[in-house]
Amino acid sequence: MLSSKPSICNILGCSLILLFSGLAFGQAKSQNNSAADNNGVPTAEIERFTSAMEQIKHYYVQPVDDKVLFDNAIRGMLAGLDPHSSYLDIADYAELQASTQGEFAGLGVEVDMDHDLVRVVSPVDDTPAFKAGLKPGDLIVKIDKQPVQGLSLTDAVNLLRGPKGSVVNLTIIRKNTPKPLLIKITRDIIHTQSIKSRLLEKGYGYVRIVQFQAPTADDLVTAIKQLEQENKGPLQGFILDLRNNPGGLLDSAISVSDDFLNSDRLGKNSLIVYTKGRTKNSDFKAKADPSDLIHGVPMVVLINNGSASAAEIVAGALQDHKRAIVMGQTSFGKGSVQTVLPLDDEHAVKITTALYYTPNGRSIQAKGIVPDIMVDELNVTPTKDNSDELLNVSEADLEKHLTNGDKPQSQSKADKAPAPVTPSIPKLIADPAKDYQLNQALTLLKGLNTVAVR
Repeated sequence: MLSSKPSICNILGCSLILLFSGLAFGQAKSQNNSAADNNGVPTAEIERFTSAMEQIKHYYVQPVDDKVLFDNAIRGMLAGLDPHSSYLDIADYAELQASTQGEFAGLGVEVDMDHDLVRVVSPVDDTPAFKAGLKPGDLIVKIDKQPVQGLSLTDAVNLLRGPKGSVVNLTIIRKNTPKPLLIKITRDIIHTQSIKSRLLEKGYGYVRIVQFQAPTADDLVTAIKQLEQENKGPLQGFILDLRNNPGGLLDSAISVSDDFLNSDRLGKNSLIVYTKGRTKNSDFKAKADPSDLIHGVPMVVLINNGSASAAEIVAGALQDHKRAIVMGQTSFGKGSVQTVLPLDDEHAVKITTALYYTPNGRSIQAKGIVPDIMVDELNVTPTKDNSDELLNVSEADLEKHLTNGDKPQSQSKADKAPAPVTPSIPKLIADPAKDYQLNQALTLLKGLNTVAVR
């Protein structure tokens, strides 16, 4: 499936992670030496850095270990590049690996940093964060009594995590809510089930992918077989729900896309996704095989602003090849590639090295996937208070985000507000009678089948 297939491991938020061996890293390092020599060593800047370090060691109110200063310096360098580049110590790297296995301790929420605040990208279904009422776009300003401003993303995540059963109090700012919200969440072991499926009615199947994990592609095959058994025959229409899917493993996203793309029907362009960067190691292509799990029946993909990265790869591939109609709201726009490069046996850096592109050459970085049919998320049953409306936050809203031209942009700071209130609990139910977007997707599929029959 991959025309050039390095070892690929993609982490929550679907930042492509390439894990290089020590040998490969050494080769890459030697290849880059000549470029560094040509550019020259910035001696003046190194002297300025050394001078700053000496001043801190001499004048800071408390003694500071050299290792702490160097670690902080590396973190600062990476944090200044873009929202997705970071320094990985032993704990960070272990955490990164654990997040792809579908089980870890915490709240169950994908977060990012924006203007020194922690921004919620998406809560994972059926986790403490989801049940407590966190929504995409919420800005976390305080974790218990600790203000978030001034913390690194790693430090903030460490505060969010904790033993099962322990409680964390989050103070958040939400769009169209006049006061900060105080949300109490009890930590738990997060078992994320990547696939949920249901036969909506005779002939019409529904699968929701919560997050792209290692078993997702195999689980999808099982889910579709079960739907066909329950339907007592092939499906007439299929809905793939990627709403609030923060991403996950790139390999899984490629496999899921391939499950619906028959290369025999795609002509010369059988691409699923490709990436482009400054080095050869950053470039790869994934192509479709001659197969389609649902045999070409009409298909709708549901996305919204919480659909990020791996979810956008799937939606973009199926949209470009006109295999599915994409419906909902413009996706998050996380289209950058992160590579993990070792510094030594215990530390590494995760650096943005490329952008990924849909089969037709679209970069979705800071743009997102625009649906073929725009359908807003509406409450079927009116509520007394609409203040907890979803905030349409995207990659383009993140501080220092990369544009399609790889240039960072800054955004204005979020408004602040006074006192806390209790939020409502969001629910995502696979029921067309209660889910407006799902209802519209099912109606469209029925319409397509009616036209086809005539």
